[in-house]
Amino acid sequence: MTISGNYKLISTVELLDEDFEPMPEGDKQRRNLSYTTEALRLWFEKQQNVYVSGNLFIRYREEKVEKRIAPDTFVVFGMSNEDRVSYKIYEEGGKAPDFVLEITSKGTLTKDREQNPLIYRDLGVKEYFQYDPTGEYLKPTSLQGVRLENNAYVAIASSVLPDGTLSLHSEVLGLDLHLYPNLGFRFFDPISNQILRSYAESEFERVFEQRARFQAELERSFEHQARLEAEAIADRANMEKQLAEQKNERLVAMLKAMGINTDAI
Repeated sequence: MTISGNYKLISTVELLDEDFEPMPEGDKQRRNLSYTTEALRLWFEKQQNVYVSGNLFIRYREEKVEKRIAPDTFVVFGMSNEDRVSYKIYEEGGKAPDFVLEITSKGTLTKDREQNPLIYRDLGVKEYFQYDPTGEYLKPTSLQGVRLENNAYVAIASSVLPDGTLSLHSEVLGLDLHLYPNLGFRFFDPISNQILRSYAESEFERVFEQRARFQAELERSFEHQARLEAEAIADRANMEKQLAEQKNERLVAMLKAMGINTDAI
């Protein structure tokens, strides 16, 4: 699939003048919007030159501040990760996002499929993904992506893993976007073979690992105490044996002093 000028004639970077804050249309959209931004922020948090945000206005015309678009999640490489009120391309050296992901819903389907790609293409967004958590509106698959090639968007090939997971690779992020049959959407690192976590999932994992370490330390402490007790018992038994032997030696010496042949006893 190539997204090019086949759409009706529109002044592409003149769209979306709506003056409202974008809102998720349901719990599934909200949960996925939170996850996608949080997971990427955690993944890139140690890289100070990667800016990750979501549901934040990107302003692209200094002379027309109302010209803006608010992706659900976006990533900009080569820019400071400091917080912003909005991302103003004209104040960021002209650097547009490299990666954009929209959580598609019934109300945003037309915009996400027809209007947004034209804006993102003209801004130079390298990769644009869409995900429909309900699986009702985005067809034929609820996870799709395109990559900018020669100023046109070309569909990113998807594959189905043996467990039924739908997988698309993001060259920009170096990550896979997975749609699991039971788990739903997750970012996946093919190098470390791990799923990217949200803040809550990361904290749960940290607490779980902390408790596991504490349990392991407690078990090691019990084992150490048991060894000490066993060693103490062995030492006490050895001492009692030595005392018995010493007592027997003194008795034998006393009997010999009395002229009694102990060998005959």
